[in-house]
Amino acid sequence: MLFHPAPLPADYNYQFDIPFKEINLAVNKEKNLSIVQFTVPDSICKGVVLYFHGNRQNIHRYAPYATNFTKNDYEVWMMDYPGFGKSTGKRTEQIIYDDALRLYKMARTRFSPDSIIIYGKSIGTGVSCELASIRDCKRLILETPFYSADALARHYFPVYPVRMMTKYSFPSYKYFEKIAAPVTIFHGTNDEVIPYSQSKRLMKEIRSNGELITIEKGTHNNLNDFRLFHQKLDSVLKL
Repeated sequence: MLFHPAPLPADYNYQFDIPFKEINLAVNKEKNLSIVQFTVPDSICKGVVLYFHGNRQNIHRYAPYATNFTKNDYEVWMMDYPGFGKSTGKRTEQIIYDDALRLYKMARTRFSPDSIIIYGKSIGTGVSCELASIRDCKRLILETPFYSADALARHYFPVYPVRMMTKYSFPSYKYFEKIAAPVTIFHGTNDEVIPYSQSKRLMKEIRSNGELITIEKGTHNNLNDFRLFHQKLDSVLKL
């Protein structure tokens, strides 16, 4: 229900239109963590965006969004979840959290917390919220988030015991209790996958400075087509 990965062979060669560096981190004999770093020159680099993508395919699907950040002088680091792209090994909720923390620790070797932005899209918002609850960052940005995976499942299957059916909970609302960074949320009113109401519920849990950017008539996968999305994102990245 939650994940729709597209694996890639280990010798696959990425080709992107902007500068990038590929890292394959051998965590153990069975596990490789695939990371792509979209880079900007050190002379203008303001920081890094740790981008946790959605539940489909692999980094290739989300790479076009990197320019939203590199044009604002931020590097963008994307990782694939286990089973996605070149990332291998067992996939559980905790393992995904552990991988996100590995990415953060890599970023800390070059950047201070006030130069790190944590960004989540769709299923990646649950990963982002957990990471922001245990590590400091400049800002947490969420695109089409859910209150929790359980709450989303109950929306679609109200008469079933969904908590017993799913292996993943991603309780974003609980993590908000420990998130100190400012939070920016983007959500479209016509989202057909994660209802806009999920973000409205999340806003009630924010303990720090938070803002919900409502994209009228926006759907789950087209917020990047809206001028308001870019205006607000650019303004946040310039802070």
